[in-house]
Amino acid sequence: MSVIHSRSACIPWRHELAATFKLAWPLVLTQLATIALTTVDVIMIGWLGPDELAAATLATSLIFPLTFFGIGLLAATAAMFSHEIGAIRLRGVRRTLRQGFWVAITLCIPCLVFLWNGERVMLLTGQDPKLAAMAIGYVDWAKWGLLPLMCFTVLRNLVTAHSRPRSSLIILLLAIGVNAVADYALIFGNFGAPALGLEGAAVATVIVQAFMLFAQTLFVVTDRQFRRYNLFGRFWRPDWARYVEIMKIGIPIGLTVLAEASLFAASAFMVGLFGPDQLAAHAVAIQCTSIAFMIPLGVSQAATIRVGLAMGRARLPDALLAGRISTFVGVGIATLTALAFWFATAPIVGFYLRLDDPENAVAIAFAIDFIRVAAVFQIVDAGQAVAAGNLRGLKDTTIPAILAFLGYWVLGFSAGAYLAFSYGLQGAGVWMGLAVGLTAACFALILRFELLMHRAIRQNDATA
Repeated sequence: MSVIHSRSACIPWRHELAATFKLAWPLVLTQLATIALTTVDVIMIGWLGPDELAAATLATSLIFPLTFFGIGLLAATAAMFSHEIGAIRLRGVRRTLRQGFWVAITLCIPCLVFLWNGERVMLLTGQDPKLAAMAIGYVDWAKWGLLPLMCFTVLRNLVTAHSRPRSSLIILLLAIGVNAVADYALIFGNFGAPALGLEGAAVATVIVQAFMLFAQTLFVVTDRQFRRYNLFGRFWRPDWARYVEIMKIGIPIGLTVLAEASLFAASAFMVGLFGPDQLAAHAVAIQCTSIAFMIPLGVSQAATIRVGLAMGRARLPDALLAGRISTFVGVGIATLTALAFWFATAPIVGFYLRLDDPENAVAIAFAIDFIRVAAVFQIVDAGQAVAAGNLRGLKDTTIPAILAFLGYWVLGFSAGAYLAFSYGLQGAGVWMGLAVGLTAACFALILRFELLMHRAIRQNDATA
């Protein structure tokens, strides 16, 4: 983290706040648009019937962890692009893009091997053979969308690092429409297309992911700012040092994302042990928190870029300010979300469960309890997400991954299991355990960012 200018003129906090908002809001909308894509799939597959929806859930349970890991790993390119742009190293931007694609290709090979054996994996975990057979039909098509999605992620990181994320947002908004039309045509046989049922949803997903890659590629090769890089020149030329750097920075990020996603998946299994009402309530609460989390996630991505740009320009005080402002924005917005969860709990639950149906009364009561616990940890969940983004801007990922794992699993999962089973709180105890884990991760990651920045500034002043 050695740099040459530590006392360069800092950006005033108002300017940094405005820059963070300008970069973050399209990223937030992009994350919400991503959620909307999967929502369209769930709605239309649900029209086919409960078996198809259950099979799709099994299929996505195989695909989504691989997707989350890959997107997390490739998040390394966002930090690396930012450093190169801040230092005005044009060749470095092209080299990072090229090796980002190479990493995406490398990553997809073992993923495809795993998914080719997906039905065997489902049967080994005790799933219904009929549903497993239906699910593998979806997987056999959907797996071909992994590579275009990963390559799109690299390009999206490129345009975001240039503080121009609107193109990705527009592409994702268009993709929602493409997805809806493709689903309607291929699932049900409309517009002259064959009625492929569940497999039609998978084909539509591949079409949409290919569309996003094509549209983002078209943008970067025609836009004046990106043409100067000659981004796809010498594509087949290896750059092993850059390749290894992406892997070194990215694998801990991917593991961190996977650890958090698997924690919430494990929590669903625990809650399911207490009956269908609590599991239904858990599903409602998880959906609410997933949507709300898209906001701090977008701010976190902005934080990586803002901190990375300042570090690339060798301006440590600006990097510290960028990290603090991003944390303030993320936590501030999450506080509003938490208040909405706390004071409007019943109307929120009413979006998912009919409040006037007596059969839903028990599930509704549990959902209200779970969402109020979720209201409490909205703030620390935002804090840990943005703090992780700040650290990625410093290219610091290995220790944060360890801290996150300790927080999520050693403290969070253990606390949830104890409160649920030994203390008798059942599903509410599981959610309290999630709050414990996220709180621990939040304070650990914020403290690490502050310590690293202050240490770097002191060292740089000593050598100035």
